[in-house]
Order: sequence, then structure tokens, then C-alpha cells
Amino acid sequence: MSTQISIAERAQKWLTDFFDPDTKQEIRELLQQNPEELQDRFYKTLEFGTGGMRGIMGAGTNRINKYTLGKSTQGLSSYLKTTFGNEGLKVVIAYDCRHNSQSLARTVAEVFSANGIQVFLFSELRTTPELSFAVRHLGCHAGVVLTASHNPPEYNGYKVYWQDGGQIVPPEDGEIIAAIDRLDYEDILFDAQPERITEIDTEVDEAFMEASVKNGSFGVPGKENLSIVFTSLHGTSVTAIPEVLRRAGYHNVTQIAEQAVPDGAFPTVKSPNPEEPEALKLALAKGAEIDADIVIGTDPDSDRLGIAVKNEAGVLELLNGNQTMVLMTRFLLDQHRKKGFEGNEFIATTIVSTPMMQSLADAFAVECKTSLTGFKWIAKMIRDFPDQYFIGGGEESFGYMVGDFVRDKDAVTASLLACEIAAWAKARGSSFYRELLGCYVAYGCYRERLVSLTKKGMDGATQISNMMKGFRESPLKTLDGSPVIRIDDYQNGTSKNPENGKTTEIKLPNSNVLIYTTADGTRLAARPSGTEPKIKFYISVRGSIASETEYEGEKQALESKIDRVLEDLKLEE
Repeated sequence: MSTQISIAERAQKWLTDFFDPDTKQEIRELLQQNPEELQDRFYKTLEFGTGGMRGIMGAGTNRINKYTLGKSTQGLSSYLKTTFGNEGLKVVIAYDCRHNSQSLARTVAEVFSANGIQVFLFSELRTTPELSFAVRHLGCHAGVVLTASHNPPEYNGYKVYWQDGGQIVPPEDGEIIAAIDRLDYEDILFDAQPERITEIDTEVDEAFMEASVKNGSFGVPGKENLSIVFTSLHGTSVTAIPEVLRRAGYHNVTQIAEQAVPDGAFPTVKSPNPEEPEALKLALAKGAEIDADIVIGTDPDSDRLGIAVKNEAGVLELLNGNQTMVLMTRFLLDQHRKKGFEGNEFIATTIVSTPMMQSLADAFAVECKTSLTGFKWIAKMIRDFPDQYFIGGGEESFGYMVGDFVRDKDAVTASLLACEIAAWAKARGSSFYRELLGCYVAYGCYRERLVSLTKKGMDGATQISNMMKGFRESPLKTLDGSPVIRIDDYQNGTSKNPENGKTTEIKLPNSNVLIYTTADGTRLAARPSGTEPKIKFYISVRGSIASETEYEGEKQALESKIDRVLEDLKLEE
């Protein structure tokens, strides 16, 4: 009963004169007609996760609206002043195709301006990688992009970038959250100073596209012979990728017309997520129709990309994020080896991505740095190691970053890089797919799978918490018959050998992730999502092949092994 009273009291605070009439009417209807929905909207306050603040749009503390974003912006404004002083502060704001993104971006800009901060606001929707680039290009202290990435249409979000162009990380993230938490909604300054808001577009576009071509193009032969199908899935990449490809010399590009118009309803797909084969259904059909060499699709804010290429049977096959990451990294390493390594280079990946990245680094004698999940940690590596040269890196969730001119996953430059690899391979009588098989021969044949369980609302959060607690208190002893030899618990920062009880320190920030590794190299990671009501399980297994012709048989064997690992977990929706 106390929880219900507390939630009702929190909702009543949204009925004061500070809130606009539409918001108050929405709350009144929930109080009278839908107590369950009211509970979900007020049982917590949206927080920053691995990808910023993301949630369903609507009135309430657990929703994306002008007040929750306004409060975050007010707190960020206060923190910027505390950190850098009151004079000369600058921020840049971008937004994607989602419902309300443009109006919410204008609200955020107005709050910054009301706090005396100079604002550069993109005049129309732009990609997240361009926002990351613009922070440093314009000499800003921070940046904000309004996006919910690949989430369903009812979502929106708010990602904050620091002056290095990367998303906020410790200590800034915790200090910004503390600044926000000290505020009441009535502390938000909504009275805009229009003279402090400057709209931007072409000048930044030109600089970003020029940098994308410079970093993603390697002068490969055969560009005129590469057939490309591209879809923006109704998102922002249509503002950048077609032009970047054209400038790099790719003219045989077929766009999916019905998905080229930005639309926050995403009418042609169930989910605008290139990780899901259904999202690329139209593009794959067009690719098969015109015998395309490569199909590329991006998510709404253009930081993730899905790639399909012809397999050995000549059929377009959708690759996963681990596969594209490995081949892109191998290609970049080859290019740098031609120029000569200087000994300070590194590549990067995350703890839930394929271990094959380390095998690749070992083969090229470069360092592979491994971070927590999320590209903000890879961006932090670049900031923390200024004397080292970042070649490229990615993670399993279909994201990649080429060099350091953008400090977040970048589907614009990565799409160009994918085409460079495909054109180069085709020109030498190979293919993108065959080059991937060559990686499996040389560095080990890895296979990964991600399983996500959705657990919505307050009860779902409790279920996820209990599942993680169970894995910690009653740890698995074997996976598919192979004994567990290491348990890495990133929440308490320890790596334990269950056979002898010996523990060592994990030198990464604490995070609610648990990873089991077995004697045969099987790895299982369990992690609650930072941006969605899900718990995710990442399974990686390893085999070996002596030639490309052995791949199909080994792939089936590894897939069967993953099936058996999942049986051991006994997961239930």
C-alpha cells in the first residue's frame, strides 16, 4: 500500500501550475483510469545507462518528456558551469527521425540558452556520429543527441557527449547525475535566450563527410564493379551515407526508396534494428533481384550497421557484429602493416564481444584493449592513452569505429569501409565472405550467439535482479560438460578460479556483468541491458578449420554446442 501511496503522491506533484495543461490532463486520466500504467510511469526516474537515458515517451518521471529532459539539461548546465566556469560555454545538439525528436531538441536547446550557454542546433535530423564529430569540430564542451537508437517507435532518448566527442564516463557521468538529482522540476529554466541558439548544417556536414572519406577509403580497385544495396530504415543515415559513398567513388548504389524517407513510425519494419534479419527483408530481396555484392542497413541514428554479403553458394547472408568487426579490423591492420607499425598501435573491443579480436591482435603483434560494454569505454581508451594510436574497434552489437575522428560507433564510415573490403576482395577474385573464412582458418573458428529475455516493469526488474543473484550465489560448474575454470564478476571486480578459489582483481570499473569461461574455451556472459528491460546472455564457442571448405561442417558443430549450452542454462521467458 505504501508504494501505491508514494507513487500517487509523486504523480500529484505533476498537477501543479508548473506543468503544462496537456501533461496535467494525461496524469489526471491515469490517476482515474489506469493505476497500473501510472505505477510504471512513476515507480522510478529514468537514469543514464550504457547508451544514455532512453525510455518510452509520455508524462511521468519514468518517461521521456520535456520535463525529464529539461531536468537533465538543467543539471548538465549546472555541471558545465561548475567545471568550466560561466563564460564561453558551448554545446551542440542533434536529433534523429523519432517522434518528438525535433521539438524535444528545441526544448533542450532553450534550456541550455536560458542558462547562458551558446547552443549549436542542427537545423534538421543528423546522424549520431556527426554529432560526436561536431563536438570537437566546433570546440564544444558537450554535445547532446536526441535518439533511442534501434528501440521501438514509442521510445526516445538523450545521450550526452563530453568535449572529447565521447559519451560521458566516470567521473563526469556520476557527477552529472548527482547534479540532476539535486534538482526539482521547478528548477528548470525554460525561458529561452534565442540569440544564444545558432542553427548549423552544411558547414559541419562538409567537414564530417570529408573526414569520413579520408578515414574510411583506402584507394582500393574495383569500385565501379561493386553493386551495393543500401537502406537507412527510415533513419538519419540517408543524410550522409549515399553522399559519402559517392565521394569515395561508389556509384552503383541502389537505395530502398520506401525506407529512404525518415519516419519515426518505421512503417515497413517491426523493429528498425539491423541486428534482426527481418529489418533488412526489403533490402535483401532487392539485393537478390539485382545480384548485389553487398547489402547495408543502418539503425535510426546511424551508429549500427547490418551487412549481408554473398556466401560461397552465392546467396546473400546477413553477418553478425562479431564477424564484421573481425574482418574490418583485419583489413585495417593489413593497411597499417603496409605502412609499417610504430609499436604504439592498439585495437579495441568489449568484454561480451568475440575473443577472436585478441587472437587477431596477437597475430599482428598489436595490443587489444578490452572494455566494458559500450563505445563510451572505447572512446575513453583513446582519451586515457594519448600516446597510443587507435586503429579501429567494435563490439558485437553491430557497431564499429574507424580511427578516432568520431568517438562513438559510426555506421557512416563503417559502411564505406565495408564497401572498400568488398570491392578489394572482388577485384582479386575473392569476396567479403571468403575473406572472413580466411580469418577463421588463420585465427580460430569462433561462433557466437546472443539471447535476450525481455522483463518489463517493476516486476521485470526484480526478476532480472534475481536471475543475476542466482548466477552469483549458485554458480554454474560446467557448460556442455566442460568445467568452468574462471568466473569474472565485474560487479565486485574479481576474477575467480573455482577449482582452487584463487581470485585476482579486474581492473575495470564495476559493472553488473558475470562471465563464465570453461576449459574448452566456451564463454558465457550474463548482463542486464543498460537501455532496455532485458537480460542478455552472450555465448561464444571456438573450434578450428584447416581450410575454408571445412567451415560449414564446423559451423554446424559449433551451433549445436551453443544449443547445448543454452539447455544447461534452462532459460525461461
